[in-house]
Amino acid sequence: MDTVATTMVPSFKPVKTLTTEIGKTRFHQSMYKSFLAVPINFCSQKLHFRRALVISSAEETASMAETEDGETRFKWVEVGPDLTEAQKEAISQLSPKMTKRRRALMKQLICFSPHKATLSELLVAWVRIMKPRRADWLAVLKQLKAMDHPLYLEVAELALLEESFEANIRDYTKIIHSYGKQNRLKDAEKTLVAMKSRGFFCDQVTLTTFIHMYSKAGKLELAEETFEELKLLGEPLDKRSYGSMIMAYIRAGMPDQGEVLLREMDAQEIYAGREVYKALLREYSMKGDAEGAQRVFDAIQLAVISPDAKLCGLLINAYGISGQSQKALVAFENMRRAGIEPSDKCIALVLSAYEKENKLQKGLEFLIDLENDGIIIGKEASETLVGWFRKLGVVKEVDLVLREYALKEANSKMPAN
Repeated sequence: MDTVATTMVPSFKPVKTLTTEIGKTRFHQSMYKSFLAVPINFCSQKLHFRRALVISSAEETASMAETEDGETRFKWVEVGPDLTEAQKEAISQLSPKMTKRRRALMKQLICFSPHKATLSELLVAWVRIMKPRRADWLAVLKQLKAMDHPLYLEVAELALLEESFEANIRDYTKIIHSYGKQNRLKDAEKTLVAMKSRGFFCDQVTLTTFIHMYSKAGKLELAEETFEELKLLGEPLDKRSYGSMIMAYIRAGMPDQGEVLLREMDAQEIYAGREVYKALLREYSMKGDAEGAQRVFDAIQLAVISPDAKLCGLLINAYGISGQSQKALVAFENMRRAGIEPSDKCIALVLSAYEKENKLQKGLEFLIDLENDGIIIGKEASETLVGWFRKLGVVKEVDLVLREYALKEANSKMPAN
């Protein structure tokens, strides 16, 4: 059970304070002697402290006040009826199992106003009065992140400075990763500089995170430099590290360089994730590089990743764009032989391959074979066929295809008897 203990009198003369490197305030020793000498009934007094926010179990918020000597201090008042509906709702969503220490800070953060106090002062006061442990910090940060609270990253950054947080390198990496998701590259780099200045060294996770960020930002040179720095650590690279660099090459339009890393991984029996293979295959497919697409497709199967209709469609598309309709058909038939149900997209891609080479007869034979096998073409394949017919000026055939498609659509929507 959380308790809040204090040994401060409600008023005292200002004394000079000492600030440590991590921003914690220490009071002059003589002040403690006077505290111990005076017995105090805290229940009967309302406390006001200079430059501090006192957080109790009651709902309170800070406001500014002036002392008699003109110095600024914080005055606590209870949260009134001026709370917004959103604030009330957010507070009501806090778990009833949350400790008083954590709940006190969460309420303050939910109702926080930069016009009344700074976030740093709020957190310093919470640390001094509530004496939180690392578990308390982590619980608050987890709650803020779950709420997608706008103060999450700022609180996380300030927490790194507090001794009670017991910061480690992974805490920095989480913040860097969050900045990366928001494409805040400069903030991420500032956090990295701060991390190094506090004696932490970059590890594989941190550097991989930066490769991923540089990749998304289109900064290939920085991604390559970071990847080389990663190799200098002397640790075996994992699939995430390799995958991040491969994605950087793909985004830079250099799939061949990504494939080099893929082969390097294969030699070490490290296999990339499905999304990396798919991205590499898509890059070759969109460029019409059928040989590259086929190599990656073969690598997918060697990595014991089962191809689906989407992956097969990318291979078919590569052959179609490169003007190899016969190989596009072979890829389609191989897909069916492997027991993969052909999607309407795949059918449309084969038709597009025939259209590119102006092989109308082959296209019609392909459709007849599908019909004999009980496969009915859908909207995308029908639109591809209609577009092809229109280019040929065959209006009647177009009308017929449209009517047949409309009839099939209507029949498919009718409830079965």
